[in-house]
Order: sequence, then C-alpha cells, then structure tokens
Amino acid sequence: MRLENESVVSEFLLLGLPIHPEQQGGFFCLFLGLYLTTVLGNLLIILLIRLDSRLHTPMYFFLSHLALTDVSFSSVTTPRMLLDMLSNHKTIPYVECISQMYFYILFASVDSFLLAVMAYDRYVAICHPLHYSTIMRQELCVLLVAGSWLCSCAHALLHTLLLAHLSFCDDNTIPHYFCALTALLKLTCSDTSLNELVIFVEAGVIFLLSVNAIFGSYILIGVSILKVPSTKGICKALSTCGSHLSVVFLYYGTLAIVYFFPSSNNSKIGDVIASVMYTLVTPLLNPFIYSLRNRDMKLALGMLCRKLMSFHKG
Repeated sequence: MRLENESVVSEFLLLGLPIHPEQQGGFFCLFLGLYLTTVLGNLLIILLIRLDSRLHTPMYFFLSHLALTDVSFSSVTTPRMLLDMLSNHKTIPYVECISQMYFYILFASVDSFLLAVMAYDRYVAICHPLHYSTIMRQELCVLLVAGSWLCSCAHALLHTLLLAHLSFCDDNTIPHYFCALTALLKLTCSDTSLNELVIFVEAGVIFLLSVNAIFGSYILIGVSILKVPSTKGICKALSTCGSHLSVVFLYYGTLAIVYFFPSSNNSKIGDVIASVMYTLVTPLLNPFIYSLRNRDMKLALGMLCRKLMSFHKG
C-alpha cells in the first residue's frame, strides 16, 4: 500500500484513555465486562433470529446484520484498548494502525446504511402493509444488505488509500486509544487538502443520504398515521418503530458528539470519552433496546430458555 520512502514512521504510539495508573485495573474490568456483554448480547440476537422461524422476516434479517456489525465494530478498537491498558508498550505498527482505521470506517458506515435500510423497512410495513411482502421480498433484502456492505467497503478503501500516500515524518503520537482518521491526518507532514475535501464531500454525502432516508421514512410514517389517527394505529407505530428510533438517536447522538461537537485543541478528553460511548456503549445497548422493547424477541428468548432448561433436566 505504501512505498518505504514515503514515510519514516514504522509505528505509532497510542496514548490511550486519560486514566490514572492506579485506576487502570478498575477501568479494565469495567470495559472488559462491557465488551463481553456487547459480544454475547449481539450474538444472542443473531442466534434467536436464526433459531426462531417467526423471526425470519425482513426486519429481523436486517437486525441480525446490525448485530453482527455491532460486534465487529466494537471488536475493532476495544481488544486493542484493553491490551494497552495492561501493557507499558502501547505502540501499534503502521500496517496494523491503517488496517484498524479501515475496519473502523467500514463498520461505522455499514451501521449507518443498515439503520437507513431498517427505517425504509418500517415505512413499507406501516404505510403499505398490504404490499409489504411483495415489496420487501427476499431478493430486495439481500440486495439492500449487500449494497450496504459494498458501498461501505468502497468508502473505507477510498479513505485508506488516500491516507496511505501521506508521509509521517516526526511525531508519531496519537492522543487516542485507536487509530482514528482525523487523528492520523493531524500527524502527517504532507498536504491533506485532498483528504479533507474527500471527507467533506464523500463522507458528507453518505451521512446526509443515510440521515435523510431515516428521517424521511419516519416523516412519511407520521403523515400516514395522522391521516387516519387512532390509538391503535399510534400504538402499533410506536411498537414497530420505537426500538429502531432509540438506536438511531443513540447512534447519531454519540456520532455528533465525536465529529460535529469536538472538544478544543488543548483538551481531547471529551473526544476520547465520546468515542468510548460511540464504539463500546452504543453497540452494547442495542441488544438490550431491541430485546426489552420487542415482544417477539422476548418470546423467542423465553422459548430458548425453556428449551435449555428442558435439555438440562433431561
């Protein structure tokens, strides 16, 4: 990806979280617990959807891919962060750093696309219920998910290739716990105008498309409900869309804190804390939001528990 004479930096130093040494043990246990809960919770969602035939619908098909993405997204940064908390050697090789940045962008982008796809699915379910099975056929669902992954791969690869052509000459210290694109751009001694332009245009277009698809779908849902207002219709809409809206606000809320309301240049503690929320806490809460607010998921979980208890007694 890069020529040897383009950069004299072979590794980067990750400063990690702004935690005092005497607090490292406590925070390590906390973050390890959060990470394990994230992985197990999202894998449980995938397992329930796989085993329960009642959950073999477009909505849960998209949800299973969102759960897989959340596990992957959290796994890109958290294991390395936990390893660095136990080690005094916090350097990360150049290739590993660039790879981490690639997968971080990839899974963040897939998350955005999947949330938009799920919003469209809810729009069709509420506004066109009689044609739902015709519109949201299996071929379209697979195409939407495959398109989300392909577009995200291209998006992440573009930024990675552009970054790989930059030179890093002196400072190799990253004031973060993972290799973020914005942090790496601040370290390079090359001209970053093209990188910044691509971030502003291409990433901005993807963000606006995802957000417009999500909120456009919910505006149309709201208009449809208001045309024939009824308590039953409103309750059905809230039941159908409540979990997804909670995840949307949680995801884009933490994303906005990280990228649209950054802390001052003199203090990056706020950015690091917001990034922890974005990369660890948000994927952790998603399975709980869908499980606790979704009747079908709770029924599937109850059936799984009863089967396990019966198997254990047998």
